[in-house]
Amino acid sequence: MTVIVGLEIHCQLDTATKLFCGCSTDYRDDLPNSHVCPVCLGLPGSLPKVNRKAVEYALMVAKALNCEVPEESEFARKNYFYPDLDKGFQITQYDKPLAVWGYLDIEGDEGEKRVRITRVHMEEDPGRLVHKGGADRPKYTLVDYNRAGIPLIEIVTEPDLRSPKEARRFLNKLRATLEYLGVFDSEKEGSLRVDANISIKGSERVEVKNITSYKGVEKALTFEVTRQKNLIRRGQKIERETRHYLEARGVTQAGRSKEQEHDYRYFPEPDLRPLRVKSWLDNIVLPELPDARRERFMADYGCSLNHARTLTGELKLANCFEKVVASDKRGLSPLAATWIADTLIGELNYRDMNLDRIEPAAVTGLVLLLKAGTITDKSGVEVLRIMLDQQLKGEAAETPDAIVKRQNLAKTAGDTGAITAAIEEAINENPKALDDYRAGKGGALNFLVGQVMKKTRGKADPGELNRMLTEALKRREA
Repeated sequence: MTVIVGLEIHCQLDTATKLFCGCSTDYRDDLPNSHVCPVCLGLPGSLPKVNRKAVEYALMVAKALNCEVPEESEFARKNYFYPDLDKGFQITQYDKPLAVWGYLDIEGDEGEKRVRITRVHMEEDPGRLVHKGGADRPKYTLVDYNRAGIPLIEIVTEPDLRSPKEARRFLNKLRATLEYLGVFDSEKEGSLRVDANISIKGSERVEVKNITSYKGVEKALTFEVTRQKNLIRRGQKIERETRHYLEARGVTQAGRSKEQEHDYRYFPEPDLRPLRVKSWLDNIVLPELPDARRERFMADYGCSLNHARTLTGELKLANCFEKVVASDKRGLSPLAATWIADTLIGELNYRDMNLDRIEPAAVTGLVLLLKAGTITDKSGVEVLRIMLDQQLKGEAAETPDAIVKRQNLAKTAGDTGAITAAIEEAINENPKALDDYRAGKGGALNFLVGQVMKKTRGKADPGELNRMLTEALKRREA
């Protein structure tokens, strides 16, 4: 059963003011309805005025996504009733969008894949509904219009995606591109929302709304694929409908029958003149984007393709890597790439921490200790964990050198007596491993190495330990 997915991604542009008025977009920590004016409330007699910076940001996105920009685009009114839509219509773009027919290359399920972009258009964000009440009091809904009028771009793809994983990779690549452009802040609440159109080839498509996280896209689509396939196997028909993703439960729930385009009664916005901004593209200089930076990391730093792809997949991560290796680009790069892309990211994800809490100088210090052979990889992980835990607890940050000295984590390569004693203890405590080694089972040696590492707290040099342990086992065989 072939899965077909197309995405509609709404991204808030990180401008200082709203799309059609001068109200501040910095509303998230302020009181409800404190960032509003007659224009964004749609009061009679008020007239919208287009935010030039928002148009410039949208054109940057269009250029980065390899889109064509028509000579003329225009705003339209999308008419529907909902409490968060204060005017009774949304100012958006319909048959004359800002940009059309672009593409974004991603890592697909079967290699590199080009996902076509149907259109990029501008529109205003509606307000926000806040649902209250519960078991002990009647349920009710409040409306906060602080978000109303925030500039959005909607990026619509062709149905080129073939799995939930591809959809998530596309969103990750798109997010990175927007962050590199400096037009989008992914850490702001509500900055990205996704509607996904999904179907099994030959069946009706279903729109899944209310997806507000990158991980949520993959989970929502995985559930919906399973639901639709099960219906087909049971011989049931898939109805064209809109479903909502309930993130807390990880399921989609039927909402309403899917609207058709004519239900919105689009017509040109009479209070705004058409946009003729194609010539602006000539003055838009794009920064280095993820694909270009990935190639540079491979060429300049000798990173592997996988490490370069990981490191450049997030702007902060790429910047952190370059700061870490700034003092010795070629000398530190391979080791730093491995530790940042694999170990550091894993430890941060485990603690639900972000890179803002990390000092690149501290990571540089850790990598230098590893490169010099002062500590083993296992001790390096322990040092990193201590550094991160100190950050979480708000304690004074120690340097990697200080942690190594305080915890006595330096390699014991010179203390062969201690390593020999640990080897003998490990062999005596694990006679079965000795028998397995004598029987030619290779895993026995690795098991005993692990036991000795525990006894030396990871301070033994792995190469030297393997040599000494092998000699000790051979003596036992004699």
